[in-house]
Amino acid sequence: MRIEHDSMGTIEVPDSVLYGAQTARALANFPVSGIRFRREFIRALGEIKRAAATVNRKLEVDQRSAIIAACDAVIAGALDDHFVLDIFQTGSGTSTNMNANEVIAHRAMQLDPGVAVHPNDHVNQGQSSNDVIPTAIHVAAADVLVTQLLPALHHLEGALAERAEAFAGVIKIGRTHLMDATPITLGQEVSGWARQVALAGERLASVLPRLSELAQGGTAVGTGLNTEASFGAAMAKELSARYHITFVEAENHFEAQAAQDAAVELSGQLRTVAVSLMKIANDVRLLNAGPRCGIGELKVPAVQPGSSIMPGKVNPVMAESLAMVCAQVMGNDVAIGIGGSSGLLDLNVMLPLIVHNLLESEVLLANSCRLFADRCIAGMEANRSRCAEQVEWSMSMVTALAPVVGYDRAAALAKQAVSEGKTVRTLCQEQGVLSERELESLLDPAAMLHPKA
Repeated sequence: MRIEHDSMGTIEVPDSVLYGAQTARALANFPVSGIRFRREFIRALGEIKRAAATVNRKLEVDQRSAIIAACDAVIAGALDDHFVLDIFQTGSGTSTNMNANEVIAHRAMQLDPGVAVHPNDHVNQGQSSNDVIPTAIHVAAADVLVTQLLPALHHLEGALAERAEAFAGVIKIGRTHLMDATPITLGQEVSGWARQVALAGERLASVLPRLSELAQGGTAVGTGLNTEASFGAAMAKELSARYHITFVEAENHFEAQAAQDAAVELSGQLRTVAVSLMKIANDVRLLNAGPRCGIGELKVPAVQPGSSIMPGKVNPVMAESLAMVCAQVMGNDVAIGIGGSSGLLDLNVMLPLIVHNLLESEVLLANSCRLFADRCIAGMEANRSRCAEQVEWSMSMVTALAPVVGYDRAAALAKQAVSEGKTVRTLCQEQGVLSERELESLLDPAAMLHPKA
């Protein structure tokens, strides 16, 4: 053990760790969940501290070099074991900001034993936890959005679009209220899913202008006390270069620190994406139901055995996994909404909760979209014979007759066809409702797929 000092006095810290007194106190105070901050957030903290060391003009050359080298190790993930704090901690994230400051300071002095690096005076120079943590939230969330989630959605959209084209000629029965409706092609149905995913990407991308505003430069309450007027803009420029994302200094630092509206907005769009994806996952499950005693119009790839007791059973597990992810994202959005509303006067005090749930939602959706695209959608096949059979059998085929025989007569024919277990075509032929030529034309499923020319 070694003795570490902070403003509250001394505390013993294991020799093997890089953190110091404030981290040790927080570690003792918050053994709540065992959930630590995600890698993307730790990287963002490292990038912020690196950028600060780069632009701070008061640092000595050897201090700057040592801090940057230590930050590079944080960014690379080499020091993740020293970021030990629970996400359920001080609401500003001060404990984790100091965790980063202490780890970077200790590592810097290991790399250059002749240089004095203080966690607060040097690593945290020109900063406050109150602008560092909100900045890290925006930077990490924008990074995951741009590099993981948007590409994953584009990948899924492509897989769906390819299947929509492949199924363009497969006519099936439509269903509204889960009841038989008029014909549609499987390609048309799947194209709707592809458009949902495309719009999901557009909705998420629309948040980026607000997410790109960074709180850095506001220090404690947004006034910029103890930093230079140019610091916020310089930090945004440096972080833009590092992430290849355009970040800017917040237009209003008081908004940027007192509120977390951009994070809440992003979470709301993530919830919308989850709603869309759950709808798609549920449609896949319904159309795949069977294979013999359900709808059975789609066949999803068999990726694993489905039962420990029923031999040969295969389940739509990729769709089930995606649906569970969507449920988790919707739950995360509730927590983020409560967190966002907890901006008390000049600072939000649920920042760790917000960033954990936000990044979890982004990463879960990104991973699930890719898996669903590759292990379900790409190998999905149409059961063409089943689709054709159900089109002919559906009572809703009578809809095409209504303009000719009238709604009431058509409704009576539909009910009689069901009660007698006959197709609409057979019943009309038996009753001579229309000529064979007229029936052939009106009951052609392909003619029901679009408005009349």
